[in-house]
Amino acid sequence: QVQLAESGGGLVQAGGSLRLSCVASGSISDSNTMAWHRQAPGKQRELVASITSGGSTNVADSVKGRFIISKDNAPNTVYLQMNNLEPEDTAVYYCLYKHSWGSPYWGQGTQVTVSS
Repeated sequence: QVQLAESGGGLVQAGGSLRLSCVASGSISDSNTMAWHRQAPGKQRELVASITSGGSTNVADSVKGRFIISKDNAPNTVYLQMNNLEPEDTAVYYCLYKHSWGSPYWGQGTQVTVSS
């Protein structure tokens, strides 16, 4: 089992910044992917950004140039630096951990609200 602890959400004005953190603990493997997804009211959950244990990243076009994903290996933590936030970024942000095999683990989510 893998446990995920998210932090860093909140309320910010448009143009502001927030940094989300997610610490993974438990049965961590050397080969894994961690990611941030988000779900806005009435919309499907979507990938925001992902990073592999080797450091390869993938960032959604909608946030490219504004959001940066990074990680520390000890402890196994993934960050999402969100800059120049827009009201359209308002959503619940979920951390994901996945081994190179099997099903993913999800965090409980953290609310990000951007006011105009």
